[in-house]
Amino acid sequence: QVQFVESGGGLVQPGGSLRLSCTTSGSPLSIYRMGWYRQAPREPRELVGSITSGGNTFYEESVKGRFTISRDNAKNMVYLQMNSLKPEDSAVYYCNTIPWRFDARGQGTQVTVSS
Repeated sequence: QVQFVESGGGLVQPGGSLRLSCTTSGSPLSIYRMGWYRQAPREPRELVGSITSGGNTFYEESVKGRFTISRDNAKNMVYLQMNSLKPEDSAVYYCNTIPWRFDARGQGTQVTVSS
């Protein structure tokens, strides 16, 4: 059984940074291609970016150059470094596999970008 746990969200001013963390109980993260997703109120969930088990990354166009996904398989962690944050980045952020596994969904972590 896989259950993801996200942390690191908070309130930050525009232009600020946050680092989100993701871990899991159950199967090790290292075997999965992992994604960071976000969902704003009244909006569909969107994929922000992903990382393969080998470390290759993909980013959605609006976050390229600002967000960085990394993983530490020894610590069973996946990270999302977010820099130059904008108000439109405000959302609940989730980590999950690619493709999304509803049964492994975590609570997410709220990111609010506001002055």
